Amino acid sequence: MNIIEIILIAIGLSLDAFAVSLGASSGGRIKDARSKFRLSFHFGLFQFIMPVIGWYVGTTIEPLVKNFDHWIAFALLFYVGGKMIYESFSDGDEAEKSNPSKGMTLVLLSVATSIDALVVGFSLALIDVDIWQPGIIIGLVTGFLSLFGIYIGGYLGSRFGKKMEMAGGIVLIGIGIKILLSHLF
Repeated sequence: MNIIEIILIAIGLSLDAFAVSLGASSGGRIKDARSKFRLSFHFGLFQFIMPVIGWYVGTTIEPLVKNFDHWIAFALLFYVGGKMIYESFSDGDEAEKSNPSKGMTLVLLSVATSIDALVVGFSLALIDVDIWQPGIIIGLVTGFLSLFGIYIGGYLGSRFGKKMEMAGGIVLIGIGIKILLSHLF
């Protein structure tokens, strides 16, 4: 597998994280550099870890999760997206709203956007590709594209306010539905 193929795989895997970053930052709750770094770093880290896990233990995990991994991703994205839509209607203080770059929300988003990378790692093991170079490239590409998505989402959120937060929630739910439908059909 050459470097171009690995980069194309990395871009494909990182598009969900990019879209989630865009949606999560559109609510204006990811403002400081630390939050931006935390979200993009975790997305990249999980996108690196999951193919490695898929590579090393994929033969054990794959039969256990292949029938419902899409449901897990759908449920996590639906929960976070629904929460964003709900909060877009509230008149509450911004401080009361959850920061998607912290705590369990960050973990849920990181897992939901990287489940496909687990399968990619398993697939790479089947075709006898060493996992370290693809894993590192996938993680780096995802981290950078996520950071780019955060900046675009922040810009759009500052211009369009609560409408962007609602749109971000709808995007997350849409990604969850896309994942679910692509596995069911």
